[in-house]
Amino acid sequence: MTTIDFNADMGEGFGAWHIGDDIDRRLLPLISTANIATGFHAGDPSTMARTLREALRQGVAVGAHPGFRDLVGFGRRHIDASAEELVNDVLYQLGALRELASRDGIGLHHLKLHGALYMHAARDEPFAYALTQALAASAPSLPIYCLAGSALDRAAAAAALPRVHEFYADRDYDDQGSIILIRGSEALDPERVARKVLTACREGVVESVTGRRVAVSFQSVCFHSDTPGALDLVAAAREALTQAGFAIRTT
Repeated sequence: MTTIDFNADMGEGFGAWHIGDDIDRRLLPLISTANIATGFHAGDPSTMARTLREALRQGVAVGAHPGFRDLVGFGRRHIDASAEELVNDVLYQLGALRELASRDGIGLHHLKLHGALYMHAARDEPFAYALTQALAASAPSLPIYCLAGSALDRAAAAAALPRVHEFYADRDYDDQGSIILIRGSEALDPERVARKVLTACREGVVESVTGRRVAVSFQSVCFHSDTPGALDLVAAAREALTQAGFAIRTT
């Protein structure tokens, strides 16, 4: 039996505001790894603590999900800042979640950047290098979730940091095998998404927006809790992979 990790973004409300109808609690039984918002693009200390505890209760691994300082844009707008400033922002957010997790005896499983910051690290060599050097000093055993072959992947490899490569179930791909960043999304067909994930897991390819079959390499499939119908997407993909003999399990 082949195993695959399902990861999803969690805790992306703020104060009294939540995404969807209790979507985090309902998604957790279907995934193996949760990326918890750390306050800059979404989340707040109480939301972070509550999400950590619910993930622990449901046996789901947790990681820090730092983003640009962009609550209004949900971290999906690029912010022009120096590599040093962005590294400090990431470490600040990582530290916040790590302390809240430590209080409850929870160890962090990974770090995954959010939205526009994720794409910035995938392309910007100076930031990717500066970030991985900082993480090599402060969290050398913490895996980084990233796109295979990206600037962050290469920098992490050079710094001898562990990496987990991702496939995006609810995002389109271009002809170079990179995801296309969007600020919002429409509802997707669960069966189509399930077929897309199953094909990627079986054959290592995805159809790009132009119809080209592009090679993808990954150990984890990502879903976004704010995508309309996210629960149905994850459930359909999980069912398709389970029927095909895959086990959903943390890397």
